[in-house]
Amino acid sequence: MTQLSTLNKYFWKYRWLFILGILFVVLTNYFRILSPQLTGYVVNTVIHSIKSGTPESIQVYNDAHSNYDLMVRKVIDQFNSQPFKNKIFFTGIILLVIAIISGLFMFLMRQTIIVMSRHIEYDQKNEIFKHYQKLDTAFYKTHSTGDLMNRIAEDVSRVRMYTGPAIMYFINLAAVIGFSIYFMLRSDVKLTLVALCPLPILALAIYFVNTIINKKSEKIQSLLSDLTTNAQESYSGIRVIKSFVQEKAMLGFFDRNSESYRSNALSLAKTEAIYFPSMALLIGLSTLITIMVGGLDVANGIPGATVGKIAEFVMYIQLLTFPVSAIGWTASMTQRAVASQKRINEFLHTEPAIQNDNQPVHISLDGNISFVHVDFTYPHTGIHAIKDFSLQINKGEKIAIVGKTGSGKSTIAQLMLRMYDIQEGLIAYDGVPINKIDLENLRSRISYVPQDVFLFSDSISNNIRFGKNEASTEQVFNAARQASIFEEINRFPDAFETMVGERGVTLSGGQKQRISIARALVREPAVVIFDDCLSAVDGKTEQEILTSLNSYLEGRTAVIITHRIFSLIQFDKIVVMNEGKIVEMGTHSELLAKNGLYKSMYQRQQEQEKKPGKS
Repeated sequence: MTQLSTLNKYFWKYRWLFILGILFVVLTNYFRILSPQLTGYVVNTVIHSIKSGTPESIQVYNDAHSNYDLMVRKVIDQFNSQPFKNKIFFTGIILLVIAIISGLFMFLMRQTIIVMSRHIEYDQKNEIFKHYQKLDTAFYKTHSTGDLMNRIAEDVSRVRMYTGPAIMYFINLAAVIGFSIYFMLRSDVKLTLVALCPLPILALAIYFVNTIINKKSEKIQSLLSDLTTNAQESYSGIRVIKSFVQEKAMLGFFDRNSESYRSNALSLAKTEAIYFPSMALLIGLSTLITIMVGGLDVANGIPGATVGKIAEFVMYIQLLTFPVSAIGWTASMTQRAVASQKRINEFLHTEPAIQNDNQPVHISLDGNISFVHVDFTYPHTGIHAIKDFSLQINKGEKIAIVGKTGSGKSTIAQLMLRMYDIQEGLIAYDGVPINKIDLENLRSRISYVPQDVFLFSDSISNNIRFGKNEASTEQVFNAARQASIFEEINRFPDAFETMVGERGVTLSGGQKQRISIARALVREPAVVIFDDCLSAVDGKTEQEILTSLNSYLEGRTAVIITHRIFSLIQFDKIVVMNEGKIVEMGTHSELLAKNGLYKSMYQRQQEQEKKPGKS
């Protein structure tokens, strides 16, 4: 239960709804508890009148009158002198009114506690999503999307069942038991003990079954995460699955995971199924014993024993039936909530590796960038990606970083955005160490086009505007023109309002890349980073984009990471990387004169472009 203490802040936030809910639960059960007493009075009245033979004038003797609730006593006093028929009629009307009032308070009870649980669910999902966005890149490389989704959806839903129905039924149980036992003891101690004797057995059964439920719930939630991950990956990679004709294999994999989840869920359901027959048996046994003992007392003429009292106790037991039978359901929901909240807390208590300094610095970011003996190893793989990297980039310079796949080029872009923290060395913007700069301030002043393009399931215009929410339509159009995608977008039936589908699935690779470039250009930042973002466009389009970029990048600091060599952009510095190190650095002509790695890359590229079919 310590896992659920995390929810206390929400109960405090919605304390008035919670307090009112408790009040309405108490009032609901207070009015419900009046019915058995009035019913007992009516039964005694009927029996007494039948025995006396004078129903019109008889004053009914009620030995339990003083044990009833004050409100019931006032009703009895009001109608006790009435004729028999009037007495029965008006008592029936009172019972109907009591039922309506109790129903009204039950409605208000649900409108407070259940509504409170929905508010908590809303707040908790927002808290988890907000925390997800704070977590660093390394976290997302070691946790599956399906598991993340399951915790914010299924786990939060199960916690809501605790903050709503489980708590409501628990309070209801406490109120019903409290009122019932109080009036039962006032009426007849012996009959009360007889009626409640099965409860200790019930308590032991609940404790035993709850232990099993808790263990099984944790396992089921883990299996559900695996199942969700499997499904999510299958949906995202459906084109690959179809192209390799692996539908049956993926179905078999999903079927095995699904079967594992089903068998464990059925096992839990069977365990939970023990509760309700057990409750019915114990309640039936309690009713039977109460009628038997009470009937023998009446038959033996024991003082105070009446048929009305037996009816009253049977109604008390019936009132206890649902709350007591719900103990198992409530306990099950609570145990599931504990297991789910434990999984949620695991992520909520995960501190992001990338955090702001205690006193973060806000800078205007002119575009001066310094790398001083930078060393970096990926924490989740142990790959030593950057080794003794030193580079000075001045404001307004255009820098190209070239090299083979795996040489560490993209890692430089990640480090410039502080997606990871370096282990050794220094990265500084305008002389301020990167770890001292406010993260939002830093990233809001840099436009980044990643190697792995990602588009949202939205319109093309909104995908471009994602880089700058307040961008005007004209700014969106200009960015599209600079990315050489404007004309193609206008050829779509809905032009810029065309929906691109999940991850831009309706577009070609080149179109997605150019929209991603437009998204970066619309921000008009001081620093631009392009990470191999022209790999999916043809030679002609590449030339158009580079020609546009030449004018756009004027006065801006630009870092272009690529495995190709661009001759249309006059770079101030070209950095050649190999195995995480800078092996060559200089201008295009200087590097060609060195006859090193750069020249061999350039010559190989020239040969490939001369081949037939190359543009």
